[in-house]
Amino acid sequence: MADYFAMDHDELTAEKTALEAQYKKFQGMNLKLNMARGKPGPHQMDLAMDLLKMDNYITDNGFDARNYGELEGLPEARALFADVFGVQPGEVFVGGNSSLQLMYNLVAIGMMFGFQDSPKPWGQVEHRKFLCPVPGYDRHFGITEEMGFELISVPMSPDGPDMDMIEKLVAEDDTIKGIWCVPQYSNPDGYTYSDETIRRFAALKTAAPDFKIFWDEAYIVHHLTDEIIETPVLLNEAKKYGNEDRVFMFTSTSKITFPGAGISAIACSENSMKYMCKRFSTMIISYDKMNQLRHVRFLKNKAGVLAHMAKHRRRLVPCFDAVKTTFAEELTPCGNIAHWTNPKGGYFISLYVMPGCAKRVAQLCKDCGLTLTGAGSAYPYHKDPDDSHLRIAPTYPSLTEVETASALLCVCVRLAVVEKLLADQQ
Repeated sequence: MADYFAMDHDELTAEKTALEAQYKKFQGMNLKLNMARGKPGPHQMDLAMDLLKMDNYITDNGFDARNYGELEGLPEARALFADVFGVQPGEVFVGGNSSLQLMYNLVAIGMMFGFQDSPKPWGQVEHRKFLCPVPGYDRHFGITEEMGFELISVPMSPDGPDMDMIEKLVAEDDTIKGIWCVPQYSNPDGYTYSDETIRRFAALKTAAPDFKIFWDEAYIVHHLTDEIIETPVLLNEAKKYGNEDRVFMFTSTSKITFPGAGISAIACSENSMKYMCKRFSTMIISYDKMNQLRHVRFLKNKAGVLAHMAKHRRRLVPCFDAVKTTFAEELTPCGNIAHWTNPKGGYFISLYVMPGCAKRVAQLCKDCGLTLTGAGSAYPYHKDPDDSHLRIAPTYPSLTEVETASALLCVCVRLAVVEKLLADQQ
C-alpha cells in the first residue's frame, strides 16, 4: 500500500482493479453483518438474566409494586438513579423502558401546553428552532424535526459543542427553545464535554424564558477503559445560576440490562417535577414498578451498576480494538483518506472518510452484506455537508464478525476513495 494522493492515473487504476478483486471475494461470502445500531450483543444481555428470577414484589416499606401508585417511580428506583446521576432522589422521575419516549413526551408537552415558564405553547411559536450538536444522535433530531422545529447544526469538538456559537444564538433568538446534548461519550464521536463546557451550559443567558437543555446521559456508566470519568452534574451546576428549571437529564438501563425491557429516568428541578407530573398524570397512572423493583434489587446502587458494566467492558473492548486496529493497518498507509475517533466509552466509533465518499462507502458495504447507519444520519435532515461521516457500531456482532466487517469496510473505503480520485482527474 502507498499514499493514494501520490499515485498517478495508471497506479490508481491498478489499485482500483486490485480492490475490486478483493471486494468480489467478500461478495462470494454471502455476508449478513450489521454495525448500524448500538445494540448490546446476546452475551451482554445474558449478564442480566438473574434479574428475572425475582418473585417477591413487596418493597421494604411494605408497598406492593404490582399495584397502582407511585407515578414518580418507586422510592428505591429514584434513589438508584439519583446515585447514578449525582442528584437528590426527589429530583428523579422513573419511567418505562425508553428514555427516548420520555424525551418525546416532554417535547410534545412543550408543543401542546408549553412549560411552567413558557409565554405560550411551543406549537404556537412560528419559526421555532432547536440546536443540534453535530455529528449527533439521529433519533434526537428526528423528534424535533417531526414536531416542526428548524434544526440548527452546532459543530462538535472533543470538549463538546461550540459554546461561543451557542451562547450567541440563544441570547439573541427567543424562538430557539432547546438543545440536544449527549455529554458523556457522545453519540457518535465518543467525546465527553469538558468541565468548562458544562459550566457554560449551566450559566447560559437565553432570550427564551422557556429554553430547555435535553441532557441525555445515555452512556454515563459505559466506560471502555479503567478510567471512570466523572464530570460536573449539570442540574447541580445550574442551581448556582438559578437555571435549574432549564435542565432535563435523562438516562436508562437500555444498554445495562435489556434494551427492550429496562427502565428510564429523568432528573430535573422541583418545579419541573411538579409540572411534568401534572401533565403525565393524565396520560398514565404509573409505569412498570415491578420492573423498577427488579432492577433495584439486581443493580442495588451506582457501585453495583459499575461492577456490572465492567463485565460488559470485557466483552466490548476487543470489538472496539479490532475495528481501530484494522483501520490503522488498512487505511493509514493509504495517506489522509480517513480518520476516526478513539472513544474511552459509549457505543460508537466515528469514521471520517475523504469528503464526497461516505454515501458510496455505505452503498458498497450494503451491496456486500454489511449494513451501516445511513451516511449523513448523524446530521439534521440526514444531510452531512461533507458527505464524510460514518457511525460504526461494533457492539452487537461477535468478535469474528467485527473483524470481517472491519476488513470489508476498509476495502470499501479504499475503493470509494480511488474511484473519486480517478473521477477528479478526469
